Amino acid sequence: MNPLQNRFHSFSFYEEILDRIHEGIHVINENGRTVVYNRKMTELESMSKQDVLGKPLLEIFQFPNGQESTLLLALRTGQEYRNIRQTYYNDKGKKITTINHTFPIYEQGKIVGAVEIANDVTKIERFIRGTILEQEKNPTRFTFQDIIGKSDAIREIIENAKRAARTTSSVLVVGETGTGKELFVQSIHHASASTAAPFISQNCAALPDSLIEGLLFGTVRGAFTGAVERPGLFEQAEGGTLFLDEINSLSLHLQAKLLRAIQERMIRRIGDTKDRPIHVRIIAAINEDPVEAISNNHLRKDLFYRLGVVTLFIPPLRQRKEDIPELVQYFIAKYNDLFQMNVKQINQNVLKFLMEYDWPGNVRELQHMVEGAMNLMLDDEGEIQLSHLPIRHSQRISIKNSNQLEQQIFPENSLPENSLAELQQVQPIDHENLTLQAQMKRFETSYIQHVLETCHYNISKAAKELGISRQSLQYRIRKLKLQNPNNPANSGEH
Repeated sequence: MNPLQNRFHSFSFYEEILDRIHEGIHVINENGRTVVYNRKMTELESMSKQDVLGKPLLEIFQFPNGQESTLLLALRTGQEYRNIRQTYYNDKGKKITTINHTFPIYEQGKIVGAVEIANDVTKIERFIRGTILEQEKNPTRFTFQDIIGKSDAIREIIENAKRAARTTSSVLVVGETGTGKELFVQSIHHASASTAAPFISQNCAALPDSLIEGLLFGTVRGAFTGAVERPGLFEQAEGGTLFLDEINSLSLHLQAKLLRAIQERMIRRIGDTKDRPIHVRIIAAINEDPVEAISNNHLRKDLFYRLGVVTLFIPPLRQRKEDIPELVQYFIAKYNDLFQMNVKQINQNVLKFLMEYDWPGNVRELQHMVEGAMNLMLDDEGEIQLSHLPIRHSQRISIKNSNQLEQQIFPENSLPENSLAELQQVQPIDHENLTLQAQMKRFETSYIQHVLETCHYNISKAAKELGISRQSLQYRIRKLKLQNPNNPANSGEH
């Protein structure tokens, strides 16, 4: 037994370690005989250790077309070979393809062996091909498992969305920009019986009406100059889901045509004379309050009623701040993989700022903030600091810290919180300086609060009294920040 083999066998725990790693390890001595052959290598090459250990490499494996084993090549030349793709056969004639890192082993300046670290490229390529085919068949990539958060607000919406996935009814997803509306839409499609059918997505604000109509309903040759025979998105989504984002950006004329298509389950291509039946589930999204959209003539009332068979109000990030730590860790892990970094955590002062920030851009803004911070970090830094945040935020923190220091130095300039609340209650309001929108919001807040008090904060009863759905009332309670004085922590949840 040569010195290299003696070294490995004198430490039996080495074999245990090698058998637990995910790469194949194959070591030969200076005579080309195998001295180390780990468990992963037996799986890659469909061989047992007894079949390989102690035997010359070329007695066990065959290399086609005069190719030389990278192990023997490293042993003979003393050179290192990285990322070499190699195809060969075992003694049973099975074809094996691996990506190898191979290098010689020296002892006292003399080559005493060679080691090969192998990865199974066959499985990798098969996985990639399967992934590409799956994406071509169904371009969605999000499921309910991808939705991050354990807050009551987000879990309630997830449960409602899962229930909606069981049917083919239309769904309207309401939420501010950046809340993750498409995440829910794709999850509903994946959880539905039509998961294998097409999923077609279109942002209605991305194109002018002159183009979006043809895109939705299709065209026939000669309908207008340059028109060709082309199916629209409704036909392309046949049997599956058509997601129309920012539906409120469509003109009222197009909304009327859309309503007809949904109600009659028929569409007519531009320039055509016949109707075509469609079997498509419509999921639409809107980034403003539907009631306000209707009032501002951004959304037809009848289309809202038709689309909103199920209405999901996605809570903004400021209403589920308890999810921020988990979201941050998810984004750190994501960009660690993407940037090949090793960031572990965020500084507690940064976390405090994130928990106090109002998040007008919602989860998307949080994601971009984490990405931007990691772009400014050095390779050896493992914690996101305040200095890594975008300058507009780091400056805001500096000003806030200065104000807090001033309050500590001059405490007489500040009022106790309860005194300030009492002062606000008795302070008269200059109605002449309030806009109509502000006056309406004030009245809405006051009226809903009055009805809630009358109904003893029973949400179902108050919603019936107001003539709106329970979910719509909960949305307004959160939006207007109404609280149950008897139980403020659970306001709007019972």
